[in-house]
Amino acid sequence: MIAIYLLIFIVIAQRLVEVIIANQNASWIKSQGGYEVGREHYRYLVLLHTLFFVSLLIEVTVRPPTFATWIAIPFVIFLIAQVGRIWALTSLGRFWNTRIMVLPGAKVVAKGPYRFIRHPNYAIVITEILVFPLVFQAYWTAVIFTILNAIILSIRIRVEENALREVTNYESEFEKRGRFVPSYEE
Repeated sequence: MIAIYLLIFIVIAQRLVEVIIANQNASWIKSQGGYEVGREHYRYLVLLHTLFFVSLLIEVTVRPPTFATWIAIPFVIFLIAQVGRIWALTSLGRFWNTRIMVLPGAKVVAKGPYRFIRHPNYAIVITEILVFPLVFQAYWTAVIFTILNAIILSIRIRVEENALREVTNYESEFEKRGRFVPSYEE
């Protein structure tokens, strides 16, 4: 049981470090003339992620997982998602944030996984919220928070894309590249 809690707390610590980085990046974007959009729904995103970990901890405590060889599958998927997360975050650099921060006149990042899809970080979060609880056989957490996350992201992505269309080259960059197909044009 200690190993289970340890793994969950390592992921929580990772997310807390990401919040610190996001706050530093937000300060930098603001210093460059950028601003936040979608502030209204951000609190629900934070609440969702907080309750996700609370639910996961409660579920593994109330119903401790049993050893099953199949849990290696969601665990490996989760580990691959972590590599994808790092790739997406480092590709965005100072533009990565947990908030929707926009910088008027900036060129959108279209390198790394952003060459292939518009929102790789969201695809990774969707994957994590689904598979991480499955590692611990926390089925309720996986199902409930996957649905809630889909609702929040349906709002967030729309807000983010509209803001980026208004103040950056977002639309022209992704029209050229497509949503899911990489472009070989330069």
